[in-house]
Amino acid sequence: MLPDSAGGYLAYWMLFVSILAIFNTIQNFVTLSLTKRVYSARPDQVTALTSRTFAIWTLLSAIIRIYAAYNITEVNIYQIAIWTYIIAWSHFISEFLIFKSTKISAGWLSPVIVSTLSLTWMLLQYNYYTQQNFIKY
Repeated sequence: MLPDSAGGYLAYWMLFVSILAIFNTIQNFVTLSLTKRVYSARPDQVTALTSRTFAIWTLLSAIIRIYAAYNITEVNIYQIAIWTYIIAWSHFISEFLIFKSTKISAGWLSPVIVSTLSLTWMLLQYNYYTQQNFIKY
């Protein structure tokens, strides 16, 4: 059953992203190859342990986003979902700029684009879905 869109498409997007994240979780348990494509500047640092840790982090994010998709108007869940994108974006940007474990490639660009797009969309639509002002004056 699809989520109630509350008159927009954000809930559907979040459900779609979550489904992709679940597939990403599974692949992280099965193989290191796709994770090594994300961290392509330092693939030697991708181990079975880091891949499984990344899988659990991805699964947790997916679960939160699924809850947000089905409860898109609940302000607390909406805010927690925003944090999942902030954390993801910060992680991938810091791995590129600070830790140098990534380089500009399809493996790195995909999560950066999804987290940037999703975060921006959620912030721009905050008032619409939550019926609250994002910044209180």
